[in-house]
Amino acid sequence: MAIVQVTVVPLGTESPSLGAYVASVVRVLQEAKEPISYQLTPMSTVIEGELDDLLAVVRRMHEAPFASGAARVSTSITIDDRRDKKGTMAQKLHSVEEKLN
Repeated sequence: MAIVQVTVVPLGTESPSLGAYVASVVRVLQEAKEPISYQLTPMSTVIEGELDDLLAVVRRMHEAPFASGAARVSTSITIDDRRDKKGTMAQKLHSVEEKLN
């Protein structure tokens, strides 16, 4: 299982407000047929699942602002693909919390 952090930034928009574009990207996650989990944050989105599934979803996320009228889109991704044991978003947070106590 992999964890991907993705930030999709529409450029060349009519307004500095990007909420409608963000909503179109979140709809891609909500409607994904792939077995993924996601967590929306104020600055990016974190999704987990099988790497091939995540890359397919990220591709659709990248395309969403174009479909909403953006002239340019910049997408950044960070992939955490650990193969020695199953890692999840929750497990990673739990590990840090344990070390804080």
